Amino acid sequence: MRTRKTMAVLALALVLAGCGSEAGPTPKGGGEVATDPAALATKLRVYTADTCFTAPEQQAPKGCAKYVTELGGTVGMVRQQVSAKHPNLNALADALDKNVAAYRAAQCDAVEAPGNPCSATLRAIADSVRDIKQVIDTQIANG
Repeated sequence: MRTRKTMAVLALALVLAGCGSEAGPTPKGGGEVATDPAALATKLRVYTADTCFTAPEQQAPKGCAKYVTELGGTVGMVRQQVSAKHPNLNALADALDKNVAAYRAAQCDAVEAPGNPCSATLRAIADSVRDIKQVIDTQIANG
């Protein structure tokens, strides 16, 4: 009886010791974001389906905080698409960046009711996204 108990404890210890080791290969070079026009177009398609884009004046600005944060992270991707064919993307990226900064500066992420200056800021953000999307969609269509 004592031998079985000892064997069971040892077996359990070996199993648990195996759990402490690495569960799989370590990812290499993570954090790379695809920055080609198609990847950006996909992101913009998702953003333009959001209610913070389709009806910004009707949204509680607080509810659009994640949306605005994601757009703020997209500005760099937009800038990477600036080329001789589309130099206006830089100005559009600046406008989006400025509008995201205005949302943050006004602390719109704490405003719970629509119909205030933060709603106008959300409209300006939506307009910027629309303008960028038009250029990116044209870039993809025309190569």
